[in-house]
Amino acid sequence: MMEVRKASERGIGRSSWLDSRHTFSFSNYYDPKQVGFSDLLVINDDRVQPGTGFSTHPHQNMEIFSYVLEGALAHKDSMGTGSVIYAGDIQMMSAGTGILHSEFNDSDKAMVHFLQIWIIPDRENVKPRYIQKHFSPAEKRGKLKLVISPDESDGSLPVYQDIRIYAGLFDGIEAEELILDENRYAFVHVAQGTLTVNDQTLEEGDGVRIRRETSLRFKRGENAEILVFDMRPIEVPDIEW
Repeated sequence: MMEVRKASERGIGRSSWLDSRHTFSFSNYYDPKQVGFSDLLVINDDRVQPGTGFSTHPHQNMEIFSYVLEGALAHKDSMGTGSVIYAGDIQMMSAGTGILHSEFNDSDKAMVHFLQIWIIPDRENVKPRYIQKHFSPAEKRGKLKLVISPDESDGSLPVYQDIRIYAGLFDGIEAEELILDENRYAFVHVAQGTLTVNDQTLEEGDGVRIRRETSLRFKRGENAEILVFDMRPIEVPDIEW
């Protein structure tokens, strides 16, 4: 079963420096029907104006990753990590016992467009960690590249949860199939462009909850960039609101 959430249905967070779209409930946007899916709690589609960003703030016991689509994002944290994240880079941060960090647009001229994604961890109060890695377009072109997993398989970044996340680029005749265990859930987020999943046409910003499907077929892409989440079969994250 596939349950589509259209881009136009997402929550909106807007200020003088930030234009954000919330797939799930976040900050001042709350929808009791949209409080995450399985262990996936947040997908924020953020566009940050030049020279601005998220000032230093805390996180605890959360798996957080940023996926940059355009521009460059400057990261600093209380572990002493400082880096710039470019398009194709993934930043993976385990907040654990607690971390302070900031994320700013590294340019004073161009906007930065990125996805900020939160995952509920399977353990609490671990030592905080930060890892960053670049995945080239060639690694994702016409296929699904495993980018995050609990066992770091195939060069993926580690996460404290039973979740596997794939990234893919699809255009023209490029096609791919992902086989799912019948006891797993999945979520597809279209970051850019359009494509079909099991013949369902999806556009930029659309998301799909997937239950009781054993095969996902991706094709007919038009400059499409997607993330696919293979997750535990639970409906909503185990977190108090």
